[in-house]
Amino acid sequence: MKTRSFGLIILVIALGMFLSGCGCFMQAQKGETAPPPAPEAKVVPPEVKVEVPVQPPPPPPPAPAPVVALKDINFDFDKYNIRANDAEILKGNVNWFKANPGIKLKIEGNCDERGTVEYNLVLGQKRADSTKKYLMDLGVDGKLMDTVSYGKERPIDPRHNEAAWANNRRAHFVPLQ
Repeated sequence: MKTRSFGLIILVIALGMFLSGCGCFMQAQKGETAPPPAPEAKVVPPEVKVEVPVQPPPPPPPAPAPVVALKDINFDFDKYNIRANDAEILKGNVNWFKANPGIKLKIEGNCDERGTVEYNLVLGQKRADSTKKYLMDLGVDGKLMDTVSYGKERPIDPRHNEAAWANNRRAHFVPLQ
C-alpha cells in the first residue's frame, strides 16, 4: 500500500505541477475570472456619401470694352483750322471720352521746323485751342482738356521735306492719369 499511496502522491504532485503552470489554475486560486473573449469584428456599413450642393462658378467677367484709341489730326501749312477729314477723326475721338469718363486729356499743338521758335509756339497753341474748341462743340467737357504748344520742338518725323513737315503739323492727344 505504501507503493500505491506513494504513486498517488506522485500523481497528485505531478498534477499540481501541471496545473500550476496553467494560467487558469492560478487565476482560479487567486479568485480571478478569465478575461472576456475578444470582441467580434464589427461589420462597418459603407460610408454614405452625402452630396453637398456645389455652387456653379461665377460667370466670367464681361469682356473689356474695345480700346478706343485717340488719333492725331494734322494741319495745313501756317493754318490752325480743322480740315474736313480731321473733323471726322475728332468725331471718332469723342468716343474715347465716352469710354473714359472723367479722365483728363492734354492736347499738344505742334508745328514743322520752318518759322521762328516764337511764331511756331503761338501757331501750335492756336492749333491746340482750335482742336479743344471743336471737341467742346461736339459735347466734350472743356474741363477735361488742357492745351499746350510745343511749337517745332517735338517733331515726330525728323526728315527735312514736305512729307515730314506735313506729319509734324499736328495736334497730339495725351491722356492724363
